[in-house]
Amino acid sequence: MSREQYLRNGAGLMVFGALIFLVYAVAFFFRAFASSGFELGVDTLNGVTPRQLDGLNPAVMGYITHLHVAIAGFVAATAIAAGGLAWYGVRDGLWWAWIIAVIVPVVGLAVALPMHYMGHFNYDWVSHLGPIYLGTIIYVVGAVAALVGLIQATPATARAAR
Repeated sequence: MSREQYLRNGAGLMVFGALIFLVYAVAFFFRAFASSGFELGVDTLNGVTPRQLDGLNPAVMGYITHLHVAIAGFVAATAIAAGGLAWYGVRDGLWWAWIIAVIVPVVGLAVALPMHYMGHFNYDWVSHLGPIYLGTIIYVVGAVAALVGLIQATPATARAAR
């Protein structure tokens, strides 16, 4: 494949991965208001439903909803930023766009994912983390493909080196 094909295909996969993050954020947002569970894949917290918790202390449920809406907003913003950087920067071969498009989701995932493995609550990992893992795998494959394109010399650079 040519440099341009690697960049175009890599950026396209990065955008597709970012779209999965965006869809997850939208689902996360609506689930905060219109569901019987706490969030995707988390129906109860140690057997306590949102309705039961709301009966005990409505402020706690209001606070949890507020946090879920905020998280949905930040996931959506990250997806839009990463997808935009990939489509308008990485696709054009801009190193700075690739670097930022990789750093932004890595920081988000590095902060968010470890808490899921500390055993504080039970969740269905397929529905709770599955979409994020799927989007991440697609995004990483795209980032690697784009990196291959970025590393290849542009035709003008190759001619100047001779």
